[in-house]
Amino acid sequence: MAKETISKRELLKDREKALEVYSKKHRKSNKPALLTKKERKALGIGKDRGIATLRYARISPRKVKIVLDLIKNKDIGEAYAILRYTPKAASEILFKLLKSAESNAVNNNDLNRDELYVADCYANQGPTLKRIRPRAQGRANRIRKRTSHITIVVKERE
Repeated sequence: MAKETISKRELLKDREKALEVYSKKHRKSNKPALLTKKERKALGIGKDRGIATLRYARISPRKVKIVLDLIKNKDIGEAYAILRYTPKAASEILFKLLKSAESNAVNNNDLNRDELYVADCYANQGPTLKRIRPRAQGRANRIRKRTSHITIVVKERE
């Protein structure tokens, strides 16, 4: 059941056909056709953005989403200003993550820094650390210390 890989030369020769296959949806699941990492690199898919992901951040995703909604679809300079002056615990973490996403876009994909904006950002729930708090009469309460996986995507404005 292994998928056969195509050489880079053949892939670039049939670039239009490969991009057409990739953009076409599967008839049952509506997902795009899967390409290998080598094929995506040869076709240049994913070179129009910069992504930064922080996993296992020790902050609840509910608290992070409040700040993420403030910077979504904003220019990168405006997003930095919002994060700098927002008095939330998540803003410091997101400031560093945004800086990383910008660096990935500029250095790895040669995008123009002045044209960047926060295209997509989301926080998913990570594993929860479960702790016990002693209570009266020998009872115990569970404390849930939540973690989150945070992703920021920056793209160039057209």
